[in-house]
Amino acid sequence: MGGLKDELLKAIWHAFTALDLDHSGKVSKSQLKVLSHNLCTVLKVPHDPVALEEHFRDDDEGPVSNQGYMPYLNKFILEKVQDNFDKIEFNRMCWTLCVKKNLTKSPLLITEEDAFKIWVIFNFLSEDKYPLIIVPEEIEYLLKKLTEAMGGGWQQEQFEHYKINFDDSKDGLIVWELIELIGNGQFSKGMDRQTVSMAINEVFNELILDVLKQGYMMKKGHKRKNWTERWFVLKPNIISYYVSEDLKDKKGDILLDENCCVESLPDKDGKKCLFLIKCFDKTFEISASDKKKKQEWIQAIHSTIHLLKLGSPPPHKEARQRRKELRKKLLAEQEELERQMKELQAANENKQQELETVRKKLEEAASRAAAEEKKRLQTQVELQARFSTELEREKLIRQQMEEQVAQKSSELEQYLQRVRELEDMYLKLQEALEDERQARQDEETVRKLQARLLEEESSKRAELEKWHLEQQQAIQTTEAEKQELENQRVMKERALQEAMEQLAQLELERKQALEQYEGVKKKLEMATSKTKSWKDKVAQHEGLIRLIEPGSKNPHLITNWGPAAFTQAELEEREKSWKGKKSTE
Repeated sequence: MGGLKDELLKAIWHAFTALDLDHSGKVSKSQLKVLSHNLCTVLKVPHDPVALEEHFRDDDEGPVSNQGYMPYLNKFILEKVQDNFDKIEFNRMCWTLCVKKNLTKSPLLITEEDAFKIWVIFNFLSEDKYPLIIVPEEIEYLLKKLTEAMGGGWQQEQFEHYKINFDDSKDGLIVWELIELIGNGQFSKGMDRQTVSMAINEVFNELILDVLKQGYMMKKGHKRKNWTERWFVLKPNIISYYVSEDLKDKKGDILLDENCCVESLPDKDGKKCLFLIKCFDKTFEISASDKKKKQEWIQAIHSTIHLLKLGSPPPHKEARQRRKELRKKLLAEQEELERQMKELQAANENKQQELETVRKKLEEAASRAAAEEKKRLQTQVELQARFSTELEREKLIRQQMEEQVAQKSSELEQYLQRVRELEDMYLKLQEALEDERQARQDEETVRKLQARLLEEESSKRAELEKWHLEQQQAIQTTEAEKQELENQRVMKERALQEAMEQLAQLELERKQALEQYEGVKKKLEMATSKTKSWKDKVAQHEGLIRLIEPGSKNPHLITNWGPAAFTQAELEEREKSWKGKKSTE
């Protein structure tokens, strides 16, 4: 009830401010009587003329301020209000009182009806303090909703630029400035009047009328069982359906509570995208235009039922409450930060006072220190005169010591130079010894290599001498063998001559044998052809008779002149006889 009272007060505040013509914060009693009577009428509150006259007696002096009107408003009107009045009618009555005085005369992109809807939205989104303003965060939220409803893209950079140019002296916009901001088309460039008006109407339906979803769907009748197209409107606890989207002819309601449920149905009777809403006493079969719309409606109705189970307000109201709580939290944090800053500032001032006290004490201490310094300087002059002679004597002694040190340093430098020379000589000597040791190793290696070469040379020499003796013996043996070979050669020539004669005789025999072979071959071919024809005839008749054929002959040797006249065995015998003759010769 407190939230409803706050919403009503905002609209009434606009009406009261509009009646305050001279901006004095007070309104005449007669005007307040008319306002109170109208409020009782639109809010459906019983009108109490006696209480009205009692509160606004004619003997009271002067007009009544807002604070003076509030006790009557709370006691006789707001505390009696029930949630059964027409909110649009109430808002329109308050709007009528203030529109002519405050609405800008410059041409706007929106109609007066659109301006009225923005005025109502302003009352919904404005802060709960007077005079009423809408903060930049809520302005951004509203402009984003309008841009989405128009199907455009949100220009965050443009809004940030607008916030930079925002007047720092005020925390937000009043309602008439908000209407002018939306009406001048600064954030709806490229959109026509109809698109902007439809967007304002869509946002108004969602934020003010609590319309969570709306659209055309087919509904199955309970009695005639026919399907009829209806315009459905989903609100936090009810689904209303109308003949058309102008909402003039209402056909019925579907009351929602935490016991309701929504289920998807399979396609049947030629209808697609079906779902079912189950309530306590009725069920409703509904057909969406497509699967996407079906899923959106099921999800929206399911979310609404879930919110009813939790007892939560509609999403946009809950979001508005969260934003307000966040701003209150940030404001509290900012106030706490300012309080801490003030405490730090006070602590800083205290520290400054303490530092000032310390500075004065330091100045006094400095004056005392100056007097002491003066005394110290006098003492220092006396001591300086006393020690000047000692300083001269010390200088003389220091000079003598420095000369001695210089002489010792020179001797030390010569000694160090000699040490460095000896170290270099020692290093060179070590290098020379290392080179000598390496040379001796190389000499020993060469000596061993020479000895090994001399041994090899002596062995080679002995071997050559041996070879020389053997060669002399071989030469002598060769002379004898040469004579013997000459004799053998003469004998072999004679044997070769005999062999040639035998070969000629064999060639003649071979030719004769070849002629005999050709004759025999022809006879054999004739016999073979006769045998084959006879064999074919027998095979046709018998099929199982196999002829007995002569066995294969030994293979003949083939020479360069044709088939040989002797066999392999004869040739082997002749080779043995030739080898025997050679061995005897």
